Amino acid sequence: MMGEGQGGGEKMNNSRPLPLPFIPSRQGRGSFRTETNSDALPLLKVTDLVAGYQDRKIIDRISFGVPPGCFLGIIGPNGSGKTTLFRVITGFLNPWEGEVLYQGKNTARIPASDIAKEIAVMPQGMDSTFSFRVEELVAMGRFPHLGRLQKSGKRDRDVIRQVLQLTDTEDFKDKKLFELSGGERQRVFLAQALAQEPKLLLLDEPTAHLDIGHQIRILDVIKRLNRTEGMTVIIVLHDLNLASLYCDRLILLKDGFIFEEGSPSEVMTYETIEAVYETVVLVNENPVTKRPHVLLVSMEQQGR
Repeated sequence: MMGEGQGGGEKMNNSRPLPLPFIPSRQGRGSFRTETNSDALPLLKVTDLVAGYQDRKIIDRISFGVPPGCFLGIIGPNGSGKTTLFRVITGFLNPWEGEVLYQGKNTARIPASDIAKEIAVMPQGMDSTFSFRVEELVAMGRFPHLGRLQKSGKRDRDVIRQVLQLTDTEDFKDKKLFELSGGERQRVFLAQALAQEPKLLLLDEPTAHLDIGHQIRILDVIKRLNRTEGMTVIIVLHDLNLASLYCDRLILLKDGFIFEEGSPSEVMTYETIEAVYETVVLVNENPVTKRPHVLLVSMEQQGR
């Protein structure tokens, strides 16, 4: 799964020897392209978004489009606006200006019940104290597809069984959520989102606080559905190497602006990473995936 369909054989030439001086960006803040490699009309389009909290602006004039079937990663340092952008896209936060369009319609004007049939959201910090059994929680993902007072039918039960199997949660479907480990709980929340059968899956740091094994398992499931079912994915990630490994395209935020957008090889150059994160890095080619891999350099090794 880790090497499946990834990389495209692009050769990279942006690694370099130590010592490494800090190199400012060549592109300047806010430089980005809104076009993608796909000719398809965007499934989701963000136009001139401005948003924040009280009188503090967090994101400013952000625009981009996401074609159907894209696996888009949103990356950036702490405080760059990743979670705020995610909250606006998901409708948890109203923008001050701009709009979010889903299939050409402003999401603010689409009934929540209709959105839930098409879009599933897995935010950060979901409540893990529920006393529900795992299977009951996953079944809640079917609610958008049930009419008022309608009971679940065979198709709903089939979907629930399939997502339990897909996320490897079937073995503990009768356990309570609070009895599970962090990695198991994350897979349950993912199963609940997938039970909605979404066209678009939105995730905010789904691998946070998980060990590398659980990170790979969760992202493998998402990538498999993206590849086999054409499910469009927008994911906020903190780990640059996971973003490079799984995402088709990346949006890199800095100070509330889009600093760069493109394929992992276009975005993850050492010049760009250093300019945004203000630290020295090496960027090499992963020998398996042929994608960028960021290597950290300590302050001592930098000779500062």
